[in-house]
Amino acid sequence: MDYFVKQDSVVRQIWGKGDTILFIFAGAAAEFALNKAVDWLYFTGRLPADPLGRLFTTVDYARQIIFSEEQAAHRAIDQITAIHTGVESARGARIPAWAYRDVLFLLIDYSIRSFELVERPLTIVEKEEVYAVFYRLGRRMAIPDLTLSYTDWLPLRQAHLQQHLEFSPFSQDLYRQYRLHLGAFRYRILLEAQRLVIPLTVGQMLGFRRRSLLGPVLLLYKGFRRLGLEWLLKGIFLPPAYRQQIRALDQVPPDRGRPRGH
Repeated sequence: MDYFVKQDSVVRQIWGKGDTILFIFAGAAAEFALNKAVDWLYFTGRLPADPLGRLFTTVDYARQIIFSEEQAAHRAIDQITAIHTGVESARGARIPAWAYRDVLFLLIDYSIRSFELVERPLTIVEKEEVYAVFYRLGRRMAIPDLTLSYTDWLPLRQAHLQQHLEFSPFSQDLYRQYRLHLGAFRYRILLEAQRLVIPLTVGQMLGFRRRSLLGPVLLLYKGFRRLGLEWLLKGIFLPPAYRQQIRALDQVPPDRGRPRGH
């Protein structure tokens, strides 16, 4: 059986671990708030009503594609395209191509950043592998102007960060919703997690200080993880309503195969 992502791929290692995905989630939450096309997410009303659920949906779609066989992955990608087409039809306008690229780009960037933060540095070959997977996803969605390699993509990513992000009233409202849905304590944890993983440009737009208070906690967490006690800390930091979903992130579906060591 052909899978969309090979079973021994580092991409499966990245997306098969809840720890990594939570940092991808944190980074995505920051960039979604700043993106100049965020009004499209407000159009349906789903993002402000349930920002955490909406972000989990985005992450879950990506994860579903990564662990599916090729034809099932193509169906999932086509479903995403159809959903966006329906929103465009309802609004009577087209989502800008650069907005699609922005979401694809943040998934690439935070896949790499999060794994390196939680696990180890990736080699250039592994980074190219991550890029190649999302490149194929983007091509299936007919997203234009994608570079062929990770190395060529890097300046394009930087240009997108400079050109397509801004702190707007939508940004302010979305962070207000994050606080409302997380509560004051866990909202602070989100902000500190974002400081660890986001690019400098994003942090500057959000007015963040450079150093995160979670740095020492992350070291402690890695120690707990080696002892199999990481859920003691996760239970403190994570919203109860999402704990079941977060636990499921560590469970690669058995019929799709677990990633082998890279």
